Amino acid sequence: MSNTLKFKVPKEVSRVTEELEKADFEAYLVGGCVRDLLREKVPKDWDIATNAKPDEIVELFDDTFYNNEFGTVGVVNEQVEDESLKVIQVTPYRLESSYTDARHPDSVEFGNSLEVDLKRRDFTVNALAYSVSQGHLIDLYKGQDDIKDRILRAVGKSDERFEEDALRILRAIRLSAELSFSIERETEEAIKRTASTLEKISMERIRDELSRILMSKRPMEGLLSAQRLGVLKHFIPDLERGIGVNQNQAHKYDVYEHNLRTLQHAADKDWSLDLRLAALFHDISKPETRRRSEEKNDWTFHGHDVVGARLTRKILIGLKYSKKTVDAVVKLVRWHMFFSDPEKITLSAVRRIIGNVGEESIWFLMDLRVCDRVGTGRPKENPYRFRKYKSMVEEALRDPISVGMLKIDGNSLMKITNEKSGPKIGYTLHALLEEVLEDPTLNTKEYLEKQGKVLIVLPMAELKSLGEKGKVKKDTEEEKKVKEIRGRYWVQ
Repeated sequence: MSNTLKFKVPKEVSRVTEELEKADFEAYLVGGCVRDLLREKVPKDWDIATNAKPDEIVELFDDTFYNNEFGTVGVVNEQVEDESLKVIQVTPYRLESSYTDARHPDSVEFGNSLEVDLKRRDFTVNALAYSVSQGHLIDLYKGQDDIKDRILRAVGKSDERFEEDALRILRAIRLSAELSFSIERETEEAIKRTASTLEKISMERIRDELSRILMSKRPMEGLLSAQRLGVLKHFIPDLERGIGVNQNQAHKYDVYEHNLRTLQHAADKDWSLDLRLAALFHDISKPETRRRSEEKNDWTFHGHDVVGARLTRKILIGLKYSKKTVDAVVKLVRWHMFFSDPEKITLSAVRRIIGNVGEESIWFLMDLRVCDRVGTGRPKENPYRFRKYKSMVEEALRDPISVGMLKIDGNSLMKITNEKSGPKIGYTLHALLEEVLEDPTLNTKEYLEKQGKVLIVLPMAELKSLGEKGKVKKDTEEEKKVKEIRGRYWVQ
């Protein structure tokens, strides 16, 4: 089926199709970029299919690279700012091939037929081709109808598509989450029948699909589908242990659903992959740490943060995440149970938490607590006590107003004035601090050394008076800064 449509295609892309057609080759936009154009979305990447062979493609363009077994040539546009246009992927038509290992075709043969190339693609919404020059859309499998109906359907026989490449099982779940499409019934049944073939797929490829599911707008729906279709147990079986594990009275959901809802809130906030992973795994060890407390007449989960951090590290390493990601996520899981009652803790306790996770991670830990709270079924993200705690974090992170802010210290002052250690040095530093608080531009080594020599020779009583005024000024400014911080969080 072919119909005429006119899409706005960037010149960096149309240049490639024009060059191929000038050399008497066919050139079609294919796959996800055509699907996105039909959905009136901006494609994240651009793929072109052609009957030209790799060496013929390379000859047509000045800047290319070709280093894969599937014949794809990257045409480079270094000067553009848009990342999606820096490399245009050009791939020769491919013929049908068997997939003995459910991962890679046994052989790669290039063909001359667009129809055969589209036939081997995964889903109808991706089996689309568009001629930029003619404005023709080629739709052999009613992909337009499925886009309109928001349905994900395998091309041809579903089992064959998944047996060719088992990663398509996860790709179906990922696309469903990314596009907010439902998976067609026969395609779902085929996923159930072939789910075990995922064990043949490398963890790196599984990790990449999982990350895209987590970074979608609907990761909870994606993982619920993965579990329902018998897929989740093949790459994160420990998550399923939380199904039906009821929690204490503070929680509305079982452990499994709580983890997913915590993740979903991180997605709703458009927060990072590290935070989404931490949200997903933060309570993963509640099942094995659950105990019944007769005293509280409720469930307890003592130590689930410590045990969960160890398990999270094992899972993430198994999924081949980077050491940086593993360390960051494990740290958040380990410390997510920090005590946050501002009526019972001090700034020193807050500083210890900051020391445990690091200044670079403390606000991620606060965000995780927000997700955890919403995941329990409580709608309020930032109740008063939590806002007060966050204000204390900001207070603890802020450098306090003190003589330590000066570009001169006591040792330097003693050296340039020949004054011994004693009260005069302290009074002088506080007098200098008062001047700097009034005019921060005075906080230079040159000025402070010069003014220090002037102050140090004053009579002790006068110098003491100036020093005391400096201390009062410091305390006033400190109180003002703390009041500003608390005001931002609407707390006292």
